[in-house]
Amino acid sequence: MRLGIDFGTTHIVVAAVDRGNYPVVTFETPAGDPCEWFPSLVASNGGALRFGWQAWSAIENPGATLVRSLKRYLPDAGPQTRVQVGETSASMLDLLTGLASALRDGLLAARMPGYKPGEPLECMLGVPANANGNQRFLTAEAFRRAGFEVLGLLNEPSAASVEYGHSAGPGAKTPEYLAVYDLGGGTFDASLVAVCDQRHEVLANEGIPALGGDDFDELLGVMALEAAGFNASQRDALTQAELFRLFEEARAKKEALAPASRRIQIDLDAVREGWPAVTVPVAEFYERSQPLIEETLHAVDDLLAPPQPAVSSLYVTGGGSEMPLVARALREKFGKKVRRSHYARSATAIGLAIRADAQAGYQLREQFTRNFGVWREADEGRSVVFDPLFTKGTPLPGVGELPITVVRRYYPAHNIGDFRYLECSHTTPEGRPGGEVMLWDEIFFPFDRALQDRFDLAELEVVRLPWAPAEEVEERYECDSSGTVVVTISNLATGFQRSFRLGRWSVSESTVVPARKRKTPARRPASRKAAKGGA
Repeated sequence: MRLGIDFGTTHIVVAAVDRGNYPVVTFETPAGDPCEWFPSLVASNGGALRFGWQAWSAIENPGATLVRSLKRYLPDAGPQTRVQVGETSASMLDLLTGLASALRDGLLAARMPGYKPGEPLECMLGVPANANGNQRFLTAEAFRRAGFEVLGLLNEPSAASVEYGHSAGPGAKTPEYLAVYDLGGGTFDASLVAVCDQRHEVLANEGIPALGGDDFDELLGVMALEAAGFNASQRDALTQAELFRLFEEARAKKEALAPASRRIQIDLDAVREGWPAVTVPVAEFYERSQPLIEETLHAVDDLLAPPQPAVSSLYVTGGGSEMPLVARALREKFGKKVRRSHYARSATAIGLAIRADAQAGYQLREQFTRNFGVWREADEGRSVVFDPLFTKGTPLPGVGELPITVVRRYYPAHNIGDFRYLECSHTTPEGRPGGEVMLWDEIFFPFDRALQDRFDLAELEVVRLPWAPAEEVEERYECDSSGTVVVTISNLATGFQRSFRLGRWSVSESTVVPARKRKTPARRPASRKAAKGGA
């Protein structure tokens, strides 16, 4: 059974491949109601971790701790990053695997059209357009551990462009340039895609990793508490379960807004019994929401800045985009170019399912969204340079295609190779990492024959040898359709080799304690971070 899984910040939407159709899977809530999404929710109740709908049921327990948007903590996390959920601490990878496992159980319990018991669940996964390589790795690895067969990963707006092409029917033989505006629950993504018949090529991506529908929900919830006269200390005294119920009440009322709405009534009795119902003027809510909308428009401006080609359409998807204020802002800026998906909440999942369907014939070529490389010594150890192994814009292989390969060969000058990997949003004219820099794994390989049986290389001193070893070393990097990078380092003279799947496995991380409140940072130029290290 092939599936498209939109692993959203607040909701997971799944579409199935069923003989040329791509129906959205319906789950059953704890109350027995049908629902076309699965909650991206983790909870601790009495020390036990719960996921998905079981976590949702915990909101009735005043002492429960809930993590509403775990995905927002992924960009800065490694597999062993600890996350504090109430009194329970677990690794980020274990939490993601638990959530993916709960989703798998929910899928097997759902009535998926065309599913045969015992059939493997193969999936295309959606990730934010601005997701770094480590975020992609964590997502794919968690689903693999949960029992899914991961076919590949696609940027969420890129997947939405596939749904656009499928719904529009056979395309022209000349490229149409499509901008996808995807405002989801926790992230905003935009992509520029060249669409030509059934071929889609991603030309550029932009995104804001901490801006989505969640922020509007929390803003409206805070405004409701202000309208009720609660001060800051009273607001801070709310339990995790009460905060969750407040933001869910705000989300439901936000999603019910119509263009003619003038007032929003928030029932605070849903948060704590006996609290009043309050009214928030729509105009005031929109006024305080406007800076968030402007952030998304700035990102689109960056996406479409020259020398990019002019777009024919702006395709709007994502549940957060359904707010009337968003439609008004896009209409004012882009006019008749705006086209809204009929499946705003499920367009990404449907596009992923279409891409997973080998019979559909759609070809979408993804690419590296950052530069990935390793530090190297230069000038006989007097300086360090960045060696970009996979540069930004390098196309990823398609599903079923061979991995792309990069090879480096050299005669080493040290007893041990200390490889420090990183990725960056861009490089300077001098070739140095610039913009956002993410440190990846550090691995060690024995160049000295006498150390080939040692696995404690990190504890040994790396020394420059007074003579160059006669052995030639090869580094072979392979990247598959999901963006996972594996390196095999070999001593070509002795035949000794070791393979490493690169992630942030070796990075020591402090425990993440999910914040009760989040604040979307103000827009600012890309930071220039200095990086140090050597390989």
